[in-house]
Amino acid sequence: MNCGVPFCQSNHGCPVYNLIPEWNDLVYHGRWKDALDRLHATNNFPEFTGRVCPAPCEGACVLGINEPAVTIKNLENAIIDRGFEEGWVAALQPKLRTGKTIAIVGSGPAGLAAAAQLNQAGHKITVYERDDRIGGLLMYGIPNMKLDKHIVDRRVQLLRDEGIQFRANTDIGRDIKATQLLDEYDALLLATGATKARDLKIPGREGSGVHLAMEFLTYNTKSFLDSELEDGNYISAKDKNVIVIGGGDTGTDCIATSLRHGCKSLVNFELFPKPPAERSHDNPWPLWPRIHRIDYGHAESEQRFGEDPRKFSISSKEILRSKDGKLEGILTVEVDSQLREIPGSEKKWDAELILLSMGFLQPEHYINDQLGLEIDERGNFMANKIDYRTSIKNVYATADCRRGQDLVVRAINEGREVAKAIDIDLMGASNLP
Repeated sequence: MNCGVPFCQSNHGCPVYNLIPEWNDLVYHGRWKDALDRLHATNNFPEFTGRVCPAPCEGACVLGINEPAVTIKNLENAIIDRGFEEGWVAALQPKLRTGKTIAIVGSGPAGLAAAAQLNQAGHKITVYERDDRIGGLLMYGIPNMKLDKHIVDRRVQLLRDEGIQFRANTDIGRDIKATQLLDEYDALLLATGATKARDLKIPGREGSGVHLAMEFLTYNTKSFLDSELEDGNYISAKDKNVIVIGGGDTGTDCIATSLRHGCKSLVNFELFPKPPAERSHDNPWPLWPRIHRIDYGHAESEQRFGEDPRKFSISSKEILRSKDGKLEGILTVEVDSQLREIPGSEKKWDAELILLSMGFLQPEHYINDQLGLEIDERGNFMANKIDYRTSIKNVYATADCRRGQDLVVRAINEGREVAKAIDIDLMGASNLP
């Protein structure tokens, strides 16, 4: 713990500025409950980040200059799990109610964090979610083996017990007009996420067998929760040659899900070259280390098929179909470090299922068709990171729908920050952290 300056909680490290050295030391001295209090002081949902966060704090760890970093993420998870086991995590009702009402659209990590904070400030909060379960990305965007849904439900129930109202199966902009919320509430917060996926515009894209990653993951999780896949209402990879296009966490989740279905083979295309095993000279500490990593899906695939599923520097050219439109495979070409095609490197790959995991572009805009908010050049709802106000009075935007696709931990950070901004606007001052 003699790290001098704790870069783990700097701008290069933890996005919610967790007091990492403090709760590390408290655990070292056996003061687990105190460690939990310090953890909750900056992070509403450590049981989520302790499981799904890529741990930028560890990339900035001082020990990481010349040794493996402190396992901060594992310790965070251990603290919150101990807290639930011991009964230290309990619903906390606000002492006073202000009479102010706030509608939050979206129940992902940003919406839940904002709801939790604003509720503690004494405001009456209603969270609207278009899906049938609360949790947004946490519920349907991350598979069960990575984030068990009882963990999400457990926290949502605590928020209910604290007085927050949740309305699932309610799509703002369709089931209820967005302008109606402006009339009914003192403030409206958009935390809808960046759910418009980047597509692959190549010949043969249209037709059966090619699906966006979130379509694949969402249907799988819903069917699993509804019936443990017995209802068949999901996209099955069983006995199929599967190709996942695009890396990242979502691509890894597609790999792991396909393995659990019992796929015949599995390949993962990545456009960029394979990262180095260690930091390069232009990627010094404490910046996030851009190195080759083996995530759980890659390790599972290698165990099943004998090799890492990833193929680097691969660009997709055409999706191949039979005369009757049935998916048969894909044509690719290798590219160099400048993403220029290498002549003579074309290759055909067999596939009965292709999953597109190439990131997300912007929020869906149907809610904005009614509100008329200004948007930025990338199609996000325009709002700065100081007060989170949009171009319409009393309407705020936060996290992915404001800044673009990003980490769960950054969504929690922005949910907390926008809560304080709304509290100040409604009350003139705020005691929220």
